[in-house]
Amino acid sequence: MNELSQRSVLLVEDEPQILALLVDFLTDEGYEVMQAENSDRAFEILASSPQLDLLISDFRLPGGVSGVMIAEPALKLRPELKVIFISGYPLEIYESGSPIAYSAPVLAKPFSLDSLHQQIEQVLA
Repeated sequence: MNELSQRSVLLVEDEPQILALLVDFLTDEGYEVMQAENSDRAFEILASSPQLDLLISDFRLPGGVSGVMIAEPALKLRPELKVIFISGYPLEIYESGSPIAYSAPVLAKPFSLDSLHQQIEQVLA
């Protein structure tokens, strides 16, 4: 078993095609992937999963919830959790005013799977 197979990722994305693509990619890369299409499911996973290494979250989610609104309490619950934001509107992440918006990497959609792979390697190194 390689080191990556022990890493777990929570992927929060409301667009079904993007979610499926990223789940397939991350699974092929050896990660255990838990997926959430909305904030309710994301918080269920955060509350119940014993280990999470990385949160990858879209910024704009259903119900007016943002990825930052998921990441902030997630980091209070799990300070060791790493975060990457993905968004078609990356400036909105910085405009949120949250400290996590300035410390977590942001990938602007559309992004390449190679750039996601590089970003994951950097934050988990």
